[in-house]
Amino acid sequence: MPNELHIVTGAAGVGKSTWGRSFAAKVTAAFLDSDTVSEAVVRAGMKAAGLDPTDRDGPEYKAIFRDAVYECLFATAEENLAHTSVVMVGPFTRELQTPDWPKQLTTRFGVTPQIWFLNCRDETRRSRITARGNPRDQLKLENWDQHLAQLKTQTTDSMPAFSCLHIDTD
Repeated sequence: MPNELHIVTGAAGVGKSTWGRSFAAKVTAAFLDSDTVSEAVVRAGMKAAGLDPTDRDGPEYKAIFRDAVYECLFATAEENLAHTSVVMVGPFTRELQTPDWPKQLTTRFGVTPQIWFLNCRDETRRSRITARGNPRDQLKLENWDQHLAQLKTQTTDSMPAFSCLHIDTD
C-alpha cells in the first residue's frame, strides 16, 4: 500500500497544528508543520535583514521567505514519503486559490494528496490566537480588523478553488 500525503490548511488559529498532530497520530504518519520546519531559520533571517523577526504577514517576509519555507516543507515531506505517510500543515493561502494545485502536488509527490481545509468563526480564531501567546501573532492581534480584511482579499467565497474535505473546528 503506497504512503499517503495529507495536507491540513486554513487560516491562523483554526486549529491546523492541533488537528493535524492528532490526525497524524491516528493514521501513524510523520507530522510536518511549516512553522516547526522553518521557524528558527526564518527568525534569524528576518533579524539579520533588520526586519521584525515575528512578522509573518508583511510583504518583506512574503517576498524573502514564503516560497522558501514551503519548499523546505515539501522537500522534507518528499523525503519522508519514501518510507511513511505524511501529514503536512501550513496556511497555503495562495495555493488554495490555484484550481490545479492538487494535480501539481500529485505530479511532484507521486501520490494524490488528501487536502483538509479547516475553518471556524473569526471570534474563535482570535480567542485561540490570543491563548497560544505566540509572538508571531502579536501584529495580527494588534491589527485584527486589518488582518481579517487582508485574509478576505487573499481568499474568495468559493475557497478553496478545488474539491477537498472541509472541517469546522468551532
